[in-house]
Amino acid sequence: MLRRAQNSLLRRQFATTAFSAPLEARAHIPYARVSQNIATVRKRLGRPLTLSEKILYGHLEDPLEQELIRGQSQLRLRPVLHVVLTFVIPDANAQMALLQFMSAGLKKVRTPTSVHTDHLITARSGAAQDLADAISVNKEVYDFLESACAKYGIAFWKPGAGILHQLIFEQYAYPGGLMVGSDSHTPNAAGLGMLGIGVGGMEAVDVMAGLPYELKNPNVIGVKLTGTMKGWTTPKDVILKVASLLTVKGGTGNIIEYFGPGVESISSTGMATIGNMGAEVGATCTIFPYTKSMGTFLSLTDRTQTVEALQAYLGDLRADEHAEYDQLLEIDLDTLEPHINGPFTPDLSFPISKFREAVDTSSWPTTISAALIGSCTNSSYEDLSRAASIVRQAREANLELKSKLFVAPGSEEIRATADRDGLFDQAEEAGGTLLANACGACVGQWERPEMKRGQANSIVSSFNRNFVGRQDGNPATHSFVASPELVTAMSYSGVLGFNPMTDSITRPDGTQFKFQPPVGDDFPSKGYVRTLEYYGAPPENGDAVELKVSPTSERVQLIKPFDKWDGKDEKEMKVLIKVQGKCTTDHISAAGPWYKYRGHLENISQNLLIGAINSENGKANSVKNQLTGEWDTVPSTAASYRDQGVRWAVVAGENYGEGSSREVAALSPRFMGGFAIIAKSLARIHEMNLKKQGLLPLTFADADDYDMISPEDTLTLQGLQSLAPGRPVSLLVTKPDGKTIDVMLRHTFTEGQLRWFRAGSALNTLRETEAEA
Repeated sequence: MLRRAQNSLLRRQFATTAFSAPLEARAHIPYARVSQNIATVRKRLGRPLTLSEKILYGHLEDPLEQELIRGQSQLRLRPVLHVVLTFVIPDANAQMALLQFMSAGLKKVRTPTSVHTDHLITARSGAAQDLADAISVNKEVYDFLESACAKYGIAFWKPGAGILHQLIFEQYAYPGGLMVGSDSHTPNAAGLGMLGIGVGGMEAVDVMAGLPYELKNPNVIGVKLTGTMKGWTTPKDVILKVASLLTVKGGTGNIIEYFGPGVESISSTGMATIGNMGAEVGATCTIFPYTKSMGTFLSLTDRTQTVEALQAYLGDLRADEHAEYDQLLEIDLDTLEPHINGPFTPDLSFPISKFREAVDTSSWPTTISAALIGSCTNSSYEDLSRAASIVRQAREANLELKSKLFVAPGSEEIRATADRDGLFDQAEEAGGTLLANACGACVGQWERPEMKRGQANSIVSSFNRNFVGRQDGNPATHSFVASPELVTAMSYSGVLGFNPMTDSITRPDGTQFKFQPPVGDDFPSKGYVRTLEYYGAPPENGDAVELKVSPTSERVQLIKPFDKWDGKDEKEMKVLIKVQGKCTTDHISAAGPWYKYRGHLENISQNLLIGAINSENGKANSVKNQLTGEWDTVPSTAASYRDQGVRWAVVAGENYGEGSSREVAALSPRFMGGFAIIAKSLARIHEMNLKKQGLLPLTFADADDYDMISPEDTLTLQGLQSLAPGRPVSLLVTKPDGKTIDVMLRHTFTEGQLRWFRAGSALNTLRETEAEA
């Protein structure tokens, strides 16, 4: 009775405060309902709440009964009363997500969803030609995506619209909201006070089907900001500093929540940069309290109604006083230096004052072969206007570019606005190249014919990720990450150790020139050029839409269900590869030219683990087939085991699967006959992806046991019939000479997730549920 009365009250409150979000007539901003949930939970817990908790608990399926232990409880988050739990998908991940959704038996998505064609555009010649080439080369994929979106009620953003994170920021995000997206940089929404959580493709399908989104209740890392940024210091430097403190796995299982007086000095788009790169430390997501800058941006992008609606709920958009954090960091913006992070990992961090020393004592190539600014991380008006001020200074000093300069706008809206205001003019006149509104080089879609594979070189960019081969597929490219302003200045020096705060450049007349600190505007004084040129709304009824999938396609392939677990108590496996060192999703399923096969499971699986280093010989894509004794590629060996009915496992180190949310990095191992991934630790999104595809992600109870396993060992998982939440798993390791070792493994499966394993995949359980409905 109490719950029915409360629901009736919530409906009345919702009816008086609901606001339809632009572009989504079905979506509403449920401030009244969320506020009521927050009050309910605060009363239950009897303590102040962090902002992260307010947003999560405000979207609980059951705020009255849900267990709420940080770091332990499994939260069930569900849109209620048409509450918007927006779901967004980039084209690279959308193909497989939609193929799975199609096989689930649903007629239409039950959660507002949008697909963005941003990953498949290769940076090569320049914006116009690259976009035209992409539309031609990827026509088959784009036609499939557009037809599937129309059929299932999904918004479709066409090639040229821009990167999904920028578009979400410009069109959909709102303070206090909850969003999931099948891209690891979904936390970009933090810049508007929204919790954006990156998920895998099958998690996407669940949300699209209207099922609750399940998440282990994160711990909360508080970052107190004091002081004010000035000079060369930028929001980028905040997250580069945080990466140095937390490392690439220090944020795993945590939300990073910024607070303190320094927050007000950061623009909303600057906060988006910080949130975007929170993915590089493994964080579930990032959040900022509501600020005036957020309100300004919302008003400039036709969301004044949102600003008006939230005024009555400002207390829900910041942490309670005396809220407690599980870990606390403090950064003084007054003393924070510009930072450069890299190479090969985003947490190798150097203040600019110490970077030259690092360069001088390393073997890094000192000549900068290319400088790249923009991407979803740093292509705001503030970023571009401040970088343009550096270009203007260089032009007035008659300096020429010493490195190739590339500018990648995050969206058509920011491109058109910057173009109107002349921000690109001088960069292009100096020889810079304007790239398409797309991910491009940031995700490995960058062709550099002048740079041979294996040729050592250094690049600097304002992108978010710099793993081995990440930008151009060349493992010898040393990639460094910095602010757009610093990257632009370095392009005129051409030297890796250049510090524009202290160093000078010789003018053509022999005199010395030193850059002044960059200047720019947070937002355009004339407003943004608002455009929906590339937006496609779905028809009201898509039943008559014909899906465009050719049975002979090399790009898109309908998927077949995976087999159920055979129910046997033991499973004997070969070691496909024992991975040495870092193993990101780029190592597991390479990007770049392989993107074209992201909708074709059989073809994309031919890149399985080709980037991982084999501990047995220190080489990539070279493993011994234990059945034949012959050395072969990883995909060929995996297929050999699969075709002979032999299951296999991967043995790996720390943070296995960090990086992109790339679901094919879990689908491919399953397709190729894998059974278990055994690691010292696992990245959050990848671990969930493995579970969703019916694999067993396991971790060593004692990390040192990694050293007890050799590639030629036979592994036997025992007691699978009694697999249960919290119960360890026994692994019997049999050496070639017959000796055995017992190793204890752990897992994080809930009872509901174990259903996926037993059924063969989460998709199988969803299909069964829909068939029974």
